[in-house]
Amino acid sequence: MNPDATLDPPDPGDSAPKYVMNAEERAEYERLRRHAAVHHRRIRLAGSSVLLLVALLLAPLAVVAAWVHDTVSDTDRYVATVAPLASEPAVQEAVINRLTDRVVENVNVEAITDALAGALQDAGAPPRVVEGADALTGPLRNAVRTVVDRTVSRVITSDVFQQAWEGANRRAHAAVVNMLTGDNKGAVRAEGDTVQLDVGEVIDQVRQRLVDAGFDKAAAIPDSDRTITLFQVEELGKAQDAMRLLDILGTWLPVVTVALAALAVWTAPSHRVMLVITATGLGVMMVLLLVALALARRVYLDSVPPSALPPDAAAAIYDMFVRFLRNTTRTLLVVFVITALAAYLYGPGRLARAVRATTERSTTAAGRALHRAGVHTGSTGHWLTGHRAWTTGIVIAAGALALILWNHPTVGAVALVLGITVALLIVLAVLAAATGPAAGREDRAAAP
Repeated sequence: MNPDATLDPPDPGDSAPKYVMNAEERAEYERLRRHAAVHHRRIRLAGSSVLLLVALLLAPLAVVAAWVHDTVSDTDRYVATVAPLASEPAVQEAVINRLTDRVVENVNVEAITDALAGALQDAGAPPRVVEGADALTGPLRNAVRTVVDRTVSRVITSDVFQQAWEGANRRAHAAVVNMLTGDNKGAVRAEGDTVQLDVGEVIDQVRQRLVDAGFDKAAAIPDSDRTITLFQVEELGKAQDAMRLLDILGTWLPVVTVALAALAVWTAPSHRVMLVITATGLGVMMVLLLVALALARRVYLDSVPPSALPPDAAAAIYDMFVRFLRNTTRTLLVVFVITALAAYLYGPGRLARAVRATTERSTTAAGRALHRAGVHTGSTGHWLTGHRAWTTGIVIAAGALALILWNHPTVGAVALVLGITVALLIVLAVLAAATGPAAGREDRAAAP
């Protein structure tokens, strides 16, 4: 019989005696247990890595999908996107030049000078005077263009044009959906490989102003000139298909991406390390998205011929349309950088320990100074000291909730929430230290 293997005394409550392992069996058990733990750790690490990879690949697409969904479904968001175009100098100059050219083309200056020459000849004017009437063609055309340009500029740069622009876009918000689905209705429409904006209402106002100013020929501005090319894409059909897919996934794709990232952190053996890796990876993807937007801008500007739209106006239009997407990407980049930095500072690194120690000494010194000045937090300070982890978590969670509930937060909003959160944590730490360094020991010494 093995002397190391013994039976415990039978317990009245047990139906079978307990078996005690010997040293060899205990060693084998521990070896198998460590092997199972390592195997389980590898499985968790592999699973979290796959989840993280999928989340990183979906992150840029989720941001773009959410931007498209917000721009299409929210009328205020759409109007806020396109309304500033009416006050953009480059766009105003393009519209003024386009309308002025069309009006001047419909004014037959040669016919006017020919009629003047004929009238002078019939009146018996000298031949030199009659020939001088033909020389008035150039100056008269310049004068007509100057007057027309001044009248058109007065309309385009006025508040009337901006109000008409905003009102037309607000009423025609469904036109954005039509552009994405390829339905040629509304103010924004797809024609072949171009996306055009119908400015008919503006042209009507300009035409009426010119007629009132005495240019009856302005009434002949053709309807074919009532559109301005915004975009020119070689494969607009594929882009529309991609937009439809992004619109469909705009609501759920961001949710799925966040869920996958959270699962990657939760399933990882080390939650803090995986949080640092996840936040850093998502930040890198936001940088890549910003680079992609810059490259797309160059491709767009190269695809628009100067005859259709001046380069400065095309650049202004692109920047105006994607500015909310760019701002959102920058905001997320800042959030991910802050998250990675905060997760690192909670770790065992030398720099993290130094930062925590410096912060602890500073708040403790401030709390003791308040205590010496006569400010005593008493039981509240003791409670804050004993529940520091809970109070810290609540404050951080409240800051994260504020950003989630914020409607389209910007980098400034993130900085504001971060500042308030850090300030609250510092105040709580100071109040916890204001109980005094020896208050607890003095109370215990005075107790019977």
